[in-house]
Amino acid sequence: MLVESSKGRAPSRPVVAFLIGLIVVIWAINFITAKIGLRSFPPLTMASFRVCGAGLVMIPFYLGVRRLRLAAFAEAGSAAGRGFTYRDAWTFLYLGFFGVSVNQFCFTLGLHYTSVSHSAIIVGMGPVYVLILAVMLRLERATWPKAVGMAISFLGIAVLASEHRISAHSPSLLGDAITMTGSVGFATYVVLGKRVAGEYDALTMTAYNHFAGALIVLPLGIHQAWLLGAAGNWRAVPWQAWASILYMGLFGSAVAYVLYYWLLRYLEASELSAFTYLLPVLASILGILTLGEKGSWAQILGGTLALGGVYWTESGRCIRAEGASGGGGA
Repeated sequence: MLVESSKGRAPSRPVVAFLIGLIVVIWAINFITAKIGLRSFPPLTMASFRVCGAGLVMIPFYLGVRRLRLAAFAEAGSAAGRGFTYRDAWTFLYLGFFGVSVNQFCFTLGLHYTSVSHSAIIVGMGPVYVLILAVMLRLERATWPKAVGMAISFLGIAVLASEHRISAHSPSLLGDAITMTGSVGFATYVVLGKRVAGEYDALTMTAYNHFAGALIVLPLGIHQAWLLGAAGNWRAVPWQAWASILYMGLFGSAVAYVLYYWLLRYLEASELSAFTYLLPVLASILGILTLGEKGSWAQILGGTLALGGVYWTESGRCIRAEGASGGGGA
């Protein structure tokens, strides 16, 4: 059964600020935990385990909350909700594909080939990717300020790529491209998800999206688990690697996505994307402090241009009521 819900009373500004800050911290730590897990797992194994683990974590989380909700409805003597339809299944399938399968898989895989700072800056350009999609779907109009902002942002990405010499065989460039693919997937999820944000409660939407995303990646996850077992490497995996998958599934996916989608019901997506400017900064600092990554002038210049372009783009936006913009999931 799917619970029908209205927006209800909007949360106060302090609550909104706290929850956005919490999402930023959770996703910034997500970069570090992914890097730790990739030290022990092959990239395809880590990426598939992360997506499947997120879907697995959501099962008890969703069933527990749903049981409490149904009990509350019964006590109040009201109907629990409406039935599950094929349209609902299709909605969850395509949102799960873009927001979970593509975004989370590519985010984790891309980090194997690039640094935390590069990945964080590319993820931080989420509003630019969303703007492009919004223009393509005719949710927004292209203007010169927006075009200039996008050009500045992509110039910043070019500077980042030049740090290791632009080459089709550069591991960092490959990682950046994979990460950008994941961010575009999340941008698609935000644009399409905004259209149906009023039809489902945050937990139902997040849970079924993750179920669908996990099912899509499950065959690869099973294959990677079989390869790991055949090589006799299960016992060789340290607890830190398993803890990283648990953190990414429980906090980076379940908790953060529920909070994000719930806030999306009350805020313009462009307002919610404000955290985009904080995520790369915090993630890069954590990468330097915990992983020993080294900063460079190219990273500072490229990051400043990329995020400056995002700010320029956002400041010149005039979003329609049904428009969408967002940061990047991690």
